[in-house]
Amino acid sequence: MNLPNKLTVARLALTGVFVICFYAPWPNAISIALFIFLVASATDYLDGQIARARNLVTNFGKLFDPLADKILITAAFIMLVASESLPAWAAIIILAREFFVTGIRQIAATTGVVLAAEKLGKHKMVWQIVTVIYFMLESAVKEPIFAWAAPVFAKAAPLQQEIGTFIVYFTTVLTLVSGFSYFWKNRQLFSDT
Repeated sequence: MNLPNKLTVARLALTGVFVICFYAPWPNAISIALFIFLVASATDYLDGQIARARNLVTNFGKLFDPLADKILITAAFIMLVASESLPAWAAIIILAREFFVTGIRQIAATTGVVLAAEKLGKHKMVWQIVTVIYFMLESAVKEPIFAWAAPVFAKAAPLQQEIGTFIVYFTTVLTLVSGFSYFWKNRQLFSDT
């Protein structure tokens, strides 16, 4: 297994650690979970960069890199909804898109085609990561590790709801647009319907 694929597998493992830390009964549980989420998200960037730079692109990577992304984001969004940090409607739309695109990949796989992630999908992933970081940081500033950032959030309190609303709507719309784009570019897979 090459290095990019190891990073993809590591992201899957880190997702489990992230979930455990998020719910751990520790004073800095959210802060630690946020740090793990950042590390896991960084592996998404690194595995793609290394694979392209060293010509290590594999079918495993094309399939499991976006799948590992979806598992990480799904876990984060579900936990944010459960903690009432994120509106459920946004998570439902975003996760529905993720499952829809996974379905398209499965249909393609039955024809022997492995569909790689697209640039718009990568932009969508960045905004989903930003969304998770923003809402987790809102909770983390109440813990000792991120207490230094509490004054920044306190000063931004009048705009905090507007910032959060903008991030949620922008991420949701971008996610929908990227899902439609993915479907449109691969619509020939549905030519037999």
